[in-house]
Amino acid sequence: MNESIEIQSESASQQDHSQLYRELFLSKTPFIDVRAPVEFAQGAFPGSCNLPLMTDSERAQVGTCYKKSGQEAAVLLGHQLVASDIKNRVSAWAEFKKANPSAWLYCFRGGMRSRLSAQFLKDIGVDINIVPGGYKALRRFLIEQIAQASTQKLTIIGGNTGCGKTLLIKELRNGLDLEGRANHRGSSFGKQVSAQPRQISYENQLAVDIINLSQQSSSLVIEDESKAIGRLYVPLPLYAGMQQASMVVVDDPLAIREQRLCDEYCTLMSEQFTQTLGAELGWKAYQEHLEHGLYGIRKRLGAEKFKALSSVLDAALKQQLSSGSSEGHLNWIAPILRDYYDPMYQYQLSKKADRIKFSGTFDEVKEWLTVNAK
Repeated sequence: MNESIEIQSESASQQDHSQLYRELFLSKTPFIDVRAPVEFAQGAFPGSCNLPLMTDSERAQVGTCYKKSGQEAAVLLGHQLVASDIKNRVSAWAEFKKANPSAWLYCFRGGMRSRLSAQFLKDIGVDINIVPGGYKALRRFLIEQIAQASTQKLTIIGGNTGCGKTLLIKELRNGLDLEGRANHRGSSFGKQVSAQPRQISYENQLAVDIINLSQQSSSLVIEDESKAIGRLYVPLPLYAGMQQASMVVVDDPLAIREQRLCDEYCTLMSEQFTQTLGAELGWKAYQEHLEHGLYGIRKRLGAEKFKALSSVLDAALKQQLSSGSSEGHLNWIAPILRDYYDPMYQYQLSKKADRIKFSGTFDEVKEWLTVNAK
């Protein structure tokens, strides 16, 4: 009974603050997250900065004390643990608030850690707002935004690999870029130079995107995706909504798709790797990236074809390294489109035929969406 009452109370409290939470995210409010680093690493919000009240070790000690000796003893221990460094921690909060006057502060539930941190700041003449309900309430609010979005009008963009679906999403005022936020292109060659975010951070960012897009349109346009994008997963309610939504299909010619993939997978990726890691390490990482991508589809290609394409890829890499030209990569990109990606996607698309409302070139689909999926 008590647990039920607590859940209802939390829900009611969140409902009272939903508009506040929405405004905080719409205005790109900077957040001071005073949770311990291990909590922050599990998931965070856009615009948040981890300036913890306690270190991971201190938090663990306080938690153990709370279980053994109760709240009063835990609070006393917490004060003792942070006492030697509290001036530095408060100074960091104050500097952040000075640089970001609109900043708010939160801990996990908006409770003791938030109040203590705000009081420490107030003691040196700095006032800061505390997010009611803390991280937990903000996170619940964002989860609800994703659930609500799954019930609104959705339009899915399909099409063979290389049709520019992600590019089209970025050009639309109501396009939700699942791959961009996942930092992965969704294929065997989709890994980016930088790492993917944590699942919770990914969901939080998507929810904030949904909030912002809702200011422009009551519908969303989303690329046709599988459940997984790299090591991340499309939030289940949104994915379920996508499986029922109307579709449009981009049907660009093979030659255009080949060149687009050559530019994206090879020219641009080699530049990104070398710019990030330096010429020597970047080239090695780029080479391993393409080799790993091809290896990832070896079973579908078959041993003989995989071996042949590996030789073609090796020759293309040598040509690119010596001349700077990526054109040699077309010699392996064209076969994997023809023999692997296109047959696989066409089979998947055939099961969604009844949902397809329009098909055309990139520009034709963009025009149709501009009129029909506003």
